[in-house]
Amino acid sequence: MARPPTIIASHLFSPPRILPLRHASINPTPTHLQHPSPQRRSLISPPTPSSGPLMTRRSDRALPPLPTPFRTWARTAPLFILAIGLSSLLIFNYQKSNSAVVGATLYALRTNEKAREVLGEEIYFARALPWIWGTVDVLHGRVDVRFWVKGKRGRGEMRFRSLRRGRLGRFETQEWSLTLSSGEKIDLLDSNGPDPFRAAQLGDEA
Repeated sequence: MARPPTIIASHLFSPPRILPLRHASINPTPTHLQHPSPQRRSLISPPTPSSGPLMTRRSDRALPPLPTPFRTWARTAPLFILAIGLSSLLIFNYQKSNSAVVGATLYALRTNEKAREVLGEEIYFARALPWIWGTVDVLHGRVDVRFWVKGKRGRGEMRFRSLRRGRLGRFETQEWSLTLSSGEKIDLLDSNGPDPFRAAQLGDEA
């Protein structure tokens, strides 16, 4: 009797293979809740001053560069300082032109015989917006102003200077003169007569 062939099953005696473990998420995020990765789009270069008007609007056009604050202030700061300085000068000049000192000297000039002989009638400021040079400091007892006046016959520059002796003293006129356009200087203050501005009470503005 023939003997059956022997079949050796080697795989039956080989050790079992151990598969590597995979790290699985405990709470995996559902596919429909995952955020898609952002897509980057290239921007179009911003327009230049010589590019002309823009006929279309696009959301992917880059913005032009903003000017630096230093350049902006460097251009506007000098204009701002100039405007403030000019406004301050105009305000101070307006206060001096409407002060009691200037009003009293202008009235005394109209009634002075020497001034009326050279300037004529209707003596007033030489300009519609007079510029008063000098200082009107009644609080500290110093008044020294000069301004241009005119009449029907001529024009000239009047100067008035007065000081106060002591805190409770009265103002004493030191100079009151009129310089004509020709250069001639006329002394309007009578050294032998009384002070014409003593009754003006310049100290009331203190």
